[in-house]
Amino acid sequence: MPPYLRTALCPVASAAPRPGGPYLRPRADDGLALSLTVPCEPRSAAIARNAMTSALHAHGLDRYGPLATLAATELISTAAKLTTGDDLYLSLRHRDNALRLVVWDQHPHHADPDAVTLCEQRRRRSLWLLAAVVDDWGGEWGIGDARPPHYGTKSWVVLPW
Repeated sequence: MPPYLRTALCPVASAAPRPGGPYLRPRADDGLALSLTVPCEPRSAAIARNAMTSALHAHGLDRYGPLATLAATELISTAAKLTTGDDLYLSLRHRDNALRLVVWDQHPHHADPDAVTLCEQRRRRSLWLLAAVVDDWGGEWGIGDARPPHYGTKSWVVLPW
């Protein structure tokens, strides 16, 4: 074997080969984990939809596709409308027969309690379509403050299998 090929082989990986070869398609129970950071712009929803559709398909979770992409679109477009100039963080996880989608934006915390209430009302009103569809699916959704040391708002959706 030529020396340049030996450096490309991992001795640990070759010692414990996977049944069926190294290029197996992941199964739904392997646990999907996808994280993206996108610009805080409405057009970032298209980036998230494409990435999520590919990841869900690769893990055999196509059943979630239409609802998960709708949820991402609604959460990202709402965050982009209420927050300017910062990035958005999207997390998609499949564990325990449920899909969890989280969008974190860096919306500043308001010192005035009336502004906090008004801002939360605007966000919830903007997510009326998401609320109706997720409730119909039997899922959960919500909005909350990010935990320190982070700041901003986390919006999330949980969709059961």
